[in-house]
Amino acid sequence: MSFALGVAAFAIALVLSVAWHECGHMWAAQATGMKVRRYFVGFGPTLWSTRRGETEYGFKAIPAGGFCDIAGMTPYDELSDAEAPRAMYKQKPWKRLVVLAAGPMQNFILGFLLIMVLAVGWGLPDLKPTPAVVASTFCVAPQLNEKGENAVPCVGSGPAADAGLKAGDRITAVNGAAISTAGELSKALAASTGPVALTVDRAGQVVNLSVTPTPVTITGPGPNGTTTTEHRNMVGLKYPAPPAPVKYNVLSAIPASVAFTGQMFEMTWDALLSLPTKIGALWTAVTGGERSPDTPISVWGASVIGGDAVERGVWELFLGLLISINFFLGLFNLVPLLPLDGGHMAVVGYEKVRDLLRRRFGKTAAGPVDYMKLMPLTYAVVAIMGVFMVLTLTADIINPITLF
Repeated sequence: MSFALGVAAFAIALVLSVAWHECGHMWAAQATGMKVRRYFVGFGPTLWSTRRGETEYGFKAIPAGGFCDIAGMTPYDELSDAEAPRAMYKQKPWKRLVVLAAGPMQNFILGFLLIMVLAVGWGLPDLKPTPAVVASTFCVAPQLNEKGENAVPCVGSGPAADAGLKAGDRITAVNGAAISTAGELSKALAASTGPVALTVDRAGQVVNLSVTPTPVTITGPGPNGTTTTEHRNMVGLKYPAPPAPVKYNVLSAIPASVAFTGQMFEMTWDALLSLPTKIGALWTAVTGGERSPDTPISVWGASVIGGDAVERGVWELFLGLLISINFFLGLFNLVPLLPLDGGHMAVVGYEKVRDLLRRRFGKTAAGPVDYMKLMPLTYAVVAIMGVFMVLTLTADIINPITLF
């Protein structure tokens, strides 16, 4: 029961995050003199609505986000005589940019407020990646369970110890390629097919070692009662455990949350840039391969993880996932492609620069950009986004990411 409630709670939180995003557009438009005709949570048939002033507010039947209808967002928008002077496309560029940027800004504000709650209630985790430092070594059995534990007894010290690795060693390069994190080292070792040359920093001295990973088979429960099997190469080393989250009081949480927000921006930016490279990993997961834990998740996948977190009482994970999604929504919407907010901002920027150049050469300002000429590119972006969403949802259904 708690799992179902958790899934529903997370899904509602996502819908409210999108609705909060649209509030930013609405409030900014109203503050700059534009007319907001409608503000609705959801899509499809109207369940309930009311009018306050010149704006209709309400809920629709499909809880998949929300929208804000600003009069004259493009020159093709039908306008009444009273709306025409207040059309968004006729406003000064700075006003249009404020309205467009206000939506993503709402996601960042919500993310920051949730970080404050996390800092005071549960503590802020260390987001820095685990360094490629040896904490300890162990022997490696040919068979492991889904937790990475030896499923059968093993003997000996293990490949890492046999190679001469010691606690405190920092691996700086694998086969001559520089690395710095445990994730980079694990990925390189797992993909190896023979001896691996390691460059080690041992108390300031450079030591060159060679380690031969042991092939292992990892078995565990799969979806619908099946059993999954994975083959990997391991050397038997453990990395330092991440530091415990640090709790703050209300005042000390402010600077800590600001610093944490900066880290979230950096991580979200990296995730956004790497998004196209994840398509292959998602396809592998859909076609029966291993689901990489760093692949994107759909609304369904995120809600299931949120449900698992609620079922186990790990509310900090619930909040952390909601924080990361809000930061991603904010940054993703700033991508300069239509129909995203960033695409509309790019159009405004183009019009401003174009008109400045025309005035420099003694010409009058040109009219608004013809959005119809941009529709082929817009349709292409929408199609790509749709395919990516379907691929992500399929992966979450048939090969979900499991954290517990």
